[in-house]
Amino acid sequence: MKVLLVNGSPHKNGCTQTALEEVATQLNQEGIETEFFWLGVKPIMGCVGCGRCSASKRCWCENDPVNAFLEKVNTTDAFVFGTPIHFASPSGAIKSFMDRAFCSKLALYANKPAAAIVSCRRGGAQGGFEDLNRYFTIANMPVVSSEYWNEVHGNTADEVKQDMEGMQVMRQLGRNMAWLLHCIEAGRKAGIALPVHEEKIKTNFIR
Repeated sequence: MKVLLVNGSPHKNGCTQTALEEVATQLNQEGIETEFFWLGVKPIMGCVGCGRCSASKRCWCENDPVNAFLEKVNTTDAFVFGTPIHFASPSGAIKSFMDRAFCSKLALYANKPAAAIVSCRRGGAQGGFEDLNRYFTIANMPVVSSEYWNEVHGNTADEVKQDMEGMQVMRQLGRNMAWLLHCIEAGRKAGIALPVHEEKIKTNFIR
């Protein structure tokens, strides 16, 4: 079983990565393979709503990491998406990235556990945390929680390591995700089928 941890910060080894690594360490201790995926610092185009990806499950734009990520989805069992908080919101990079990674591709993620983590200096974490969780709740993804909201505080990686409660929350998140993955695997071996998904009904509320 493998968990892909996505770093949506422009700082490869900063606060967000520090939190992700704490989650990954616990996952590894629980026998779960992990892989990190950094979005980098180059611009990531927003979704233009063209719909071309609905068939190919790839985006026509090849100039950023979206398609490289999509190539990993089928071999990934769960996800952790991390972002710094910029003006009480996720980073612009991860917002554009997730819009395109999820648009017309929700079936790729169904029944795969996911968690969001956020890193901030002081305030604004809740808005960004809620923004990321919205992707999971429209894609039939079990949302993994911890013993507090999944956030760490600090202005540098070293300061984040001093956030003892935040780091504890990351460790518990890793344990909870590992437990859920093991439960899913046990159910699969026992012949318990995944939930049936009805054909999508779309309404636009216009009378």
